[in-house]
Amino acid sequence: MKLHLPFGKTAMECEIPDRNILEILQPRQATKVGSAEDIMEKGLSSPIGTPPLRQIVRPGEKIALITSDITRPCPSMKVLPPVLKELRGIGVKDEDITIIFALGSHRPHTEDEMRHLVGDDIFERYRCIDHDPSDCVRLGETSVGTPVEIFRPVVEADRRICIGNIEFHYFAGYSGGAKAIFPGVSTIKAIQANHRMMLDEGSRTGNIKGNTVREDLEEIGNLLKIDFIFNVVLDPEKRIIHAVAGDYIQAHRKGCEILDALGKITIRELADLVLVSAGGFPKDINVYQAQKALDNAVCAVRPGGVVIWVASCKEGLGSKTFSDWIAEAHQPEDLIERVERDFQLGGHKAAAIAVALRRSSILMVSELDDPVVRSFFAEPAEDLQQAVNKAFSILGPSAKAIVMPAGGSTLPVLVEN
Repeated sequence: MKLHLPFGKTAMECEIPDRNILEILQPRQATKVGSAEDIMEKGLSSPIGTPPLRQIVRPGEKIALITSDITRPCPSMKVLPPVLKELRGIGVKDEDITIIFALGSHRPHTEDEMRHLVGDDIFERYRCIDHDPSDCVRLGETSVGTPVEIFRPVVEADRRICIGNIEFHYFAGYSGGAKAIFPGVSTIKAIQANHRMMLDEGSRTGNIKGNTVREDLEEIGNLLKIDFIFNVVLDPEKRIIHAVAGDYIQAHRKGCEILDALGKITIRELADLVLVSAGGFPKDINVYQAQKALDNAVCAVRPGGVVIWVASCKEGLGSKTFSDWIAEAHQPEDLIERVERDFQLGGHKAAAIAVALRRSSILMVSELDDPVVRSFFAEPAEDLQQAVNKAFSILGPSAKAIVMPAGGSTLPVLVEN
C-alpha cells in the first residue's frame, strides 16, 4: 500500500505491505450540510445559551473580536466576515471594532501574516492588532489561585466576541471557547499558572470532566464577561463542516460533541508501529505545535513500540525555553522531573515529548537538522520510507501498523474486547 502523509504544504510518501497495516485512522466524514457560508449563517442565527448578536450588541459600543494566531488552523479570513456583517447590520461602525490576535505565548506577527490571516480587505478596513502580554490588566484570581491578567483592549471593550476552531487539545481537552481570552490574551505568568495543571490526571486530550486546566480557564467568565463565541469545526482539509455560536460554555460543549463524533476513533488493539502526521501546515509549523499529534499517536501504540512522527517544523522548535531545557537534559526523565518542580512554558512541551518516550521510541521525519531532533531524544530519518524501513528492522517483519494522516484531528480510543 502506498501512503501519503501531509508534510508542510506538500506530502511524504512510503509503501507498507498490506498485511502489516491494522488500520488507517481518519476522522469520520461529516454529513454534507451545505457550503461553509450556509453552515456559519446557521450557527450564528441559532446561538446556544444566548440571544443572537443583534440582541446583545448596541450601536456605539466598542467591540473586541478575539481570533487565533498564525500557528492555529482557524480560517479567520472565512469566519470573521459573517460576524462583521452581523455587526454592520446592527449599526456598529468599523472604527468601533478591534480584531485581536490571541498569541498566547507565541511570537508577534508580521504585517504580511496578519494580512494572510484575515485578508487584505479586513486588514485595511478594521484595526487589527496582536495581543501584548506586557499590557494586561489584573482582574483577580481563579479559585485555585491562577492570576487573571487580560490584554487591556479586551478588558476595556464593551463587548467581547471569541472566534476560533474546536480541535483536540492535549491537556485542555479541546481548543476553542474561553481559551481564546484566557489564556489566549493574558500574561505569561497566567499562562504558566494555568498550564502547570497539565500534569493532573484529568488534564488530557478529549476530556472535560475533571479537567483542571479547562475548569480553571473557564472561570474567566466570573471576572470578565464573554458576550459571545463563534467556533467552527474543521475537517482534515481544514474545511468548515460545523459552526456553533452563543454561550462560551454551552456552545463550546456542543462543538466538542460534534468533534467527538468525528474525531474519536475506536481501535480494537494497540499497534507495534504508528505513523502519524501532524496534518501539514500550519499544524506542523514547529515542534511546539506538532507535538499535539504525537500525543494522540501515543494512544494507539503498544508499550515498547515505535511512532514515526511526520512534521515539517520549518520554523524550528517554536520556543526558546524548549531549546534551553533540552540542551540541559541528559535523558528524557530529566525533563519530566523538571516540569514537576519548575513548570515553564516551552519546557512543558519538552516534558510532553519525554512522557511519550516512556511508552515508545520516536522516529522523526522533518526539516529539522539531525542534531536538533536528537536533542529531544527522537531519532531523525531522511524521509518517510527510510523511517518505515528502520521501524520494521527494529520491530520485525510482522509488525502491525496504524496510520494517522491527520494526527491532530484523530484521537484513538482503545475499546477492550
